This record gives sequence, structure tokens and C-alpha cells, in this order.
Amino acid sequence: MNLANYATHNENSRGRLHKDYANIIRSDFQRDRDRLIHSSAFRRLEGKTQVFAYHEGRNYRTRLTHSIEVAQITRTLCKNLQLNEELGEAIALAHDLGHAPFGHAGERGLNNCMKNFGGFDHNINSLKIMTEIETHYPTFNGLNLTWETLEGTVKHNGPIKKINNKWLKEFNKKFPLDLKNYPSLEAQIASFADDIAYNNHDIDDGFRAGFFTIDELCKLDFVREIITKFDYENPNLNDDLRVYAITRSLISAMVFDLIKTTNQNILAANIITSDDVRKHKSFVANFSKEMHQQIAELHLFLTKHFYTHSNIARMDMKSQKIIEDLFNAFMNNYKLLPMELRPQIDNTSSDSDKASCICTYIANMTDAYAVEEHQKLFNISYRF
Repeated sequence: MNLANYATHNENSRGRLHKDYANIIRSDFQRDRDRLIHSSAFRRLEGKTQVFAYHEGRNYRTRLTHSIEVAQITRTLCKNLQLNEELGEAIALAHDLGHAPFGHAGERGLNNCMKNFGGFDHNINSLKIMTEIETHYPTFNGLNLTWETLEGTVKHNGPIKKINNKWLKEFNKKFPLDLKNYPSLEAQIASFADDIAYNNHDIDDGFRAGFFTIDELCKLDFVREIITKFDYENPNLNDDLRVYAITRSLISAMVFDLIKTTNQNILAANIITSDDVRKHKSFVANFSKEMHQQIAELHLFLTKHFYTHSNIARMDMKSQKIIEDLFNAFMNNYKLLPMELRPQIDNTSSDSDKASCICTYIANMTDAYAVEEHQKLFNISYRF
């Protein structure tokens, strides 16, 4: 496929941190994607919460299935915008790699614990996993991914104007990631694909969990239009098929809107090269104002009926407590940590370095492992 001038071209990659061999059958960005898929951190996403905890069952989405869905939408968008599909897919697969167990509840817990040490940011943890924690090679740590994949992952939500994280400051000196500018258009597309995936797939999971009905969902005008047309063309079908029709139609509408608006923005801003994308004053990729309004209405609905439901709130409270208990226990007595982590603590007198090590250890747990560790330390059996 011919790429647009403003796409990220394989031959223009800024390379890898460590010298690597050339591969005659796979592009650099395809190799990034493959290395991510084969990483331990990617497999662990299967045991990490999206909204429901791991044990809820009923085929609710996990961080792993969500990441695959984001990658699929990203490839579709990149193909139609003449962008680099392989780079977009790699960033999409990596975008949640650094998430803590228990979803946003776990992230809140770690952020509370790290408030005196720069906080916790899952994008920075994703970068740390890709460049340090995964150990697949004899002479260096990390997956040795390209500059573009690392930059796109850590910045897919936008520039990092102020670096509060000590580890990120040090890494950026070693391999500067142009943190103050916007990421590639492929990374921007992956970020919007994330929004498309989680908004629509949370409709499916929330409905199947019984948190709201289709009639309640149809109080949103744009949803009512979809279901009215679908019911007219397909009368007397069950609600499972009807909700699939809703999510299918909304995903399609958002994808087409994003493609149209992004193309308009490229023309309006006279975007010619990938550097033009990075130096632009805002995201080049975007939805229309009308679509932003629909998404805002949908998010309000999901917040009211799903994200703040008492069952979810109780699960989140328990999950956050598990994370905070683990962190405080390890900070008070680091000898409770696995033996392989002890040398890192023994070799530092800094509370900040100690906290960072403990935070990284907890962040890379699965939900089940965090519960297991908590039960061992506190002899508490949790029922979510």
C-alpha cells in the first residue's frame, strides 16, 4: 500500500536504542508488533481488569481482549488514512501494557501511594516494561523496539510537557522521545481507536451484566434511531442481537466520522510530513463536534448506569484497598518482597527508588496474583 507523505515510513525510522540485525521478510514495525505479542507483559493482560474483575466470568472483556479490539480498529483507520498499519497496530497493542491490576481502581491506588514520589502513570510504566522489564536478549534489557513505537505508546494521549517521573527523565536523556511535541498520526489514531473500542464494548458488557436495558439506552436519541431502523428491518429479534446492532452501528459511525474529520484537519492545517503532525498545535486526528457530543452523552449514560453502579463501586473499593495495603506492607518491610527484587532495594537508600521498585512490582501483577499476595500477607479472603 502507498503511504501518505505524512505517514510514518519504514525507511525513515529513527531506529532502536540497541544495534539490531536487519530482517528481510518483516518490517521494523512488524517486528515491534511481533515482539509485543510474544512478551510476558502482553500475556498478563488476560488477567487484568477492564471494568469487571478477572473472576466475574461471562466472557467480559479483559485488558487483553480490549487491546486486540483497539488494534483491529486502528488497522482499519490507518489503512483508510494511508498511514502505517503495522506501526499503528504495535502502538495499539502496547497502549495498556503498563496498566495496574484492577483497572482504574488499581491505578488510583498506586497513584495515591506514589503521590510523594511523582505519582503513577500507566503510559510511563508501559515504556518501562518495553525498555527495561522484559528481558529477552543476553546483552540488554527490554524488547529493543523502534523509537516510533516507544514514542507513540508513551505519548498516545498527547505531549508530556512536564516530566515529574525520575525514571522517565533518565530514560529520555538516554533515548530522547520528543516528549513535548505531539506523537505520530498513527499514535493519535490508536488513541481514538481506544475511545471507540471501550465506549462501545462497555455498552455490550454493561448490558449483558444487567446494569441497564435497551429501553434505557434508547433514551439517547442517536441510539434510538439505530434500534428503530434495525427493528423495522429485523422484527422480533432478541435483545442480544439488538445490542450487537447498536454497538456495530456506533463503531461504524465513529470510524467514518474520525476518517472524515481527520482528512479535513490534514487539509486545513496543510499537513505535509510526519514532522508537521508532531509540531502541530493540537491533535490532527479528531472526531467532529457532533460526534464528540454523542460520545459525551454516551459516556454520561455509562457513568450513571455502569461505572458508578454499586456493584462496581464496591469492587473498586476493595480492589483499591488491596493495592494500597500491598504497597504499604512492602514499604514498611521490603523483606516481604520476592528474593529477586531484594537486591534492588538493598542497593538504594532512597525512599523514592524503593517506592518506584515496589510500585513497578505491584503494577505488573495480574488481578489474581494481587489477591493471592494480599491473602498471604493479611490472611483475608475477599469476595467481590
